[in-house]
Amino acid sequence: MKYDYLIVGAGLYGAVFAQQAIARGKRVLVIDKRNHIAGNIYTEKTEGVNVHKYGAHIFHTNNKQVWQYITQFADFNRYTNSPVANYKGELYSLPFNMYTFNKMWGVITPSEAKAKIEEQRKAANITEPRNLEEQAISLVGKDIYEKLVKDYTEKQWGRPCTELPSFIIKRLPVRFTFDNNYFNALYQGIPIGGYTKMVEKMLAGADVRLGVDYLEAKQELDAVAEKIVYTGSVDAYFGYCLGALEYRSVSFETELIDTENYQGNAVVNYTDRETPFTRIIEHKWFEFGKDEAGNDLPKTVISREYSAEWKQGDEPYYPVNNEKNSKLYSEYKKLTDSESKVVFGGRLGEYKYYDMDAVIAAALEKAKAEFGEIK
Repeated sequence: MKYDYLIVGAGLYGAVFAQQAIARGKRVLVIDKRNHIAGNIYTEKTEGVNVHKYGAHIFHTNNKQVWQYITQFADFNRYTNSPVANYKGELYSLPFNMYTFNKMWGVITPSEAKAKIEEQRKAANITEPRNLEEQAISLVGKDIYEKLVKDYTEKQWGRPCTELPSFIIKRLPVRFTFDNNYFNALYQGIPIGGYTKMVEKMLAGADVRLGVDYLEAKQELDAVAEKIVYTGSVDAYFGYCLGALEYRSVSFETELIDTENYQGNAVVNYTDRETPFTRIIEHKWFEFGKDEAGNDLPKTVISREYSAEWKQGDEPYYPVNNEKNSKLYSEYKKLTDSESKVVFGGRLGEYKYYDMDAVIAAALEKAKAEFGEIK
């Protein structure tokens, strides 16, 4: 066999594992069915703007070990995520904070905001939230739920909020301060020069082949390596033998505009039902509207994001971790455990929603189990 490891997928999980294997002198082949590395964090320059081709990726973590690891491969800027919600022309601060509560109800103090939310929670007669709708009303009240959560979430997930699990909304921060730092993480930012440049450094020393579909040539590819690291869809690996897991897919309508400033913010969510897209990303503001030399960029690039139900042939983005899919995945997990030569990792390989820092941590942990201490 020519390689110690065949890594299927040149995204973040695959790149971390590859880097750790190479650091031990292992022979590594990385393949990807796309024609570029970096998976969904791929960035591509357009008129000097680093465009996030598969949606906004903002790095944030409280994990010091992960931060120390990833900053070996890139310098990060000080970008702080402070998105805006647009509801039929009304603009609200995200995350939900005192600016949001003041705009919605005219309240001034945290105690007034809490009293308003408690009043609406009681009116809805919610004691133990059973779904996303009830969880949201418990957290932020009915008014904010109706304007800023309900339609946006249903566009994103393609399901009524009453059919979605409550834990999805728990990721949304609610603050009774004027802090509009969405993640509020100790370490956050965007890699200067883009994510693709960062992943290139991580893959240094690996053989990389692009435009290769692993599942179409599985037998031949399996024969070239002692072990496989698979980051594709777990149900696809097994030929959907137990049935297809559900995913949400996302499409992007990207436009170069001959203007310096389109919307004044990197991320604007459109929370009404009538607007077909979920948000608009203006990519240049991830890097403060400047190129790497510090020059102002005269043009801008925006991307409108449309969420859709995944079907075979589409790119799967988000696992739908409801009860039905979790039960089906548990059956696939039994099959993965029987594949002694294969490591299943990442959002698709483990059918799990992962932030970038959690992907890195999981890949490092798996590498540590394979090789020993992290390098």
